[in-house]
Amino acid sequence: MAAKISFSIESPMGSHMLSFTYERVGEGEPLLLLHGIGHHWQAWEPVLGILAAERDVIAVDLPGFGTSPALPDGVSYDLATVGSLLGSLCEALEIERPHVAGNSLGGLLALELGREKLVRSVTALSPAGFWTERERRYAFGTLRAMRFGAQSMPLPLIESLSRTAAGRAALTSSIYARPGRRSPEAAVAETLALRRATGFHETLAAGRSVLFRDDVPDVPVTIGWGTRDRLLLRRQGIRAKHVIPGARLVRLPGCGHVPMNDDPALVSRVILDGSR
Repeated sequence: MAAKISFSIESPMGSHMLSFTYERVGEGEPLLLLHGIGHHWQAWEPVLGILAAERDVIAVDLPGFGTSPALPDGVSYDLATVGSLLGSLCEALEIERPHVAGNSLGGLLALELGREKLVRSVTALSPAGFWTERERRYAFGTLRAMRFGAQSMPLPLIESLSRTAAGRAALTSSIYARPGRRSPEAAVAETLALRRATGFHETLAAGRSVLFRDDVPDVPVTIGWGTRDRLLLRRQGIRAKHVIPGARLVRLPGCGHVPMNDDPALVSRVILDGSR
C-alpha cells in the first residue's frame, strides 16, 4: 500500500511542507522510479515485481500528479526546482544517491538528477527535452488533447471503454503500443489521474523552453526508446546520444512512449542492466 512522506522546504515565500506519495518494495540498492506527465506511480506496476527482486524500489507520484499534492504557491515546476525537491525527498527517505529510472518527464528529471550527481546511475525511457520546437509543439498538443478527453468523458463512459481492448486503445493508444494489455482497472485509474493532475498545466508551461543540452559525465546513463513511440519520436534518442555521448542507447522493439506495460521483461532488464 502506498505511503506518504512530508518534509519542510524553503522558497522565496518562506517555509512550506511538501508531501509525496510513494510505493516502496523489494530489497537491494535503492532505485527511484519517476513517471511521466499526467501519470502516477502505478505506471511502473508492470515492472515492480521484477525490479523488486533485486532492488529497493521507490516509485513516486511527482508533485501535482497521482495523489501527491501540487507544489505550494511560489514554488516553481521548473526542471532545476523539481530536481532539487527530489533530492530532498531522497534525504527524507534516507536513501543516498539511488539509482534512478524515469519515463518521459520522469526521464528528463532522472537526467537532471544525474547532471547534479545526486544518483548512482540513470535510465531514461523516452526522456523529454531532446525535441525540435515542432516536435515539442506536437507532443504538447497531443498531451493537451489527452487531458481534454480525460476531463470531458463521464466516468461511466471511461469505465465502459475500459472493458474492451478497443476501448482501452481509445483511452491510451497515444502512449502504449499494446493498450489491450492494460487492465481495465489500470486504464480507468490512469485516465482519472490525467483528469485530476493538478500540476499538469504548470509542468507543461515550465517545459516550453526546456532543452537538455549538457553531458552527464561520471554517471552511467542508459537511454531507452520505443520503436513505436508516437509521442516523442525515436529520432530524439539519436539527439540524446549526441548530447550524452557516453550514454548507452537501447532500442525497445514494439514499445510505445510508456514502455513498461508494452514489454515489462525487456524494460526491467534494461533498468537492471543500467543500474549495476
